[in-house]
Amino acid sequence: MSESILMSVAQGVARLTFNRPTRLNAMDFEMGTRWRDLAHQVTEDPAVEAIILDATGPAFCAGGDVIMMATSGATGEQVTETAHVIHDGIRTLAHSDKPIVAAVQGAVAGGGLGLMLTADYVVASEKATFVSKYANIGLTPDLGVSTLLPAAIGQRRALQLLLQDRTVDAATALDWGLVAEVVAPEALADRVAEVGRFWMSGATAAFGQAKRLVRVGAHRDLAANLDDEARTIGASFATDDSRERVAAFAASARSATRPATEGTAR
Repeated sequence: MSESILMSVAQGVARLTFNRPTRLNAMDFEMGTRWRDLAHQVTEDPAVEAIILDATGPAFCAGGDVIMMATSGATGEQVTETAHVIHDGIRTLAHSDKPIVAAVQGAVAGGGLGLMLTADYVVASEKATFVSKYANIGLTPDLGVSTLLPAAIGQRRALQLLLQDRTVDAATALDWGLVAEVVAPEALADRVAEVGRFWMSGATAAFGQAKRLVRVGAHRDLAANLDDEARTIGASFATDDSRERVAAFAASARSATRPATEGTAR
C-alpha cells in the first residue's frame, strides 16, 4: 500500500495526511492517484462525517513534483491525464457534504494552493508561506488554482500571486481571506482537532450540507440554488436531530423573552 498519503478514521473524522516530506509533499503521479482514490473512499463512507487535511514534514505541499516530471521522461499527455486524476479528487472532496479543515504549516506552493483550498476551513501556522511559482517555470495553474484561488481572495489578488514572484506570509493570507485562522506552530494540530470536534459535537450533517450548498452553488444559477436550498432545509428539518435542536432553541427563546412578572403570584 502506498504511504504517500496516510489515511485514518477516528470518531467520525477522517484524516488525510500528505506524506512525502523529503519532497515537501509535492504530488507525483502515484500520489495523485492515491489522492483521487482516498477522496472517493472518505466521501462515500457513511461513518465519516468530517475530514482533516494535513501534512508531515516542514511544508504543507509544494504542488506538483516538477523534479519527477523533468527526470522521468513524462509527456504532456501524461501530465494532462494526471491532472484530470487529481482534479477528480479535488472535485469529489469540494462538492461533498463532509466539512473539511486543513492544517497548513510551512510552504504552500503552486498546485498546493488548490489542494489547500479543497478544504472549507484553513488554519495556518504563523510560519506558513504561500506562493504561485507557476509562470516562473513556464507552467500554468492547475489543481483548481484558477478557480479556487480567486474564489477565496478575489481575482485581482489572485493575479498578484500568479503574475508576480510574490510570497505571501501568514498574516497577509489571513487579511486576504486565504486562510481562516493563524496560530502558533505548536498550537496548529490542537486547533484543527478542535474545529473537527466542534463539527462533530453539533449538527454535523447540517454543517456538511451548508458547505455543499456554498461549494456547489458557486457554479449554478440562482434558481437552481434556491431549489436546492428549499429541498435541503426541508430534509434537514425532517430529521430527529434537527427537530430536537429547533425545539430546544424555541424553548430557550421563549424563556428569554418571557416577562419577568409572568407566572408570579398576585
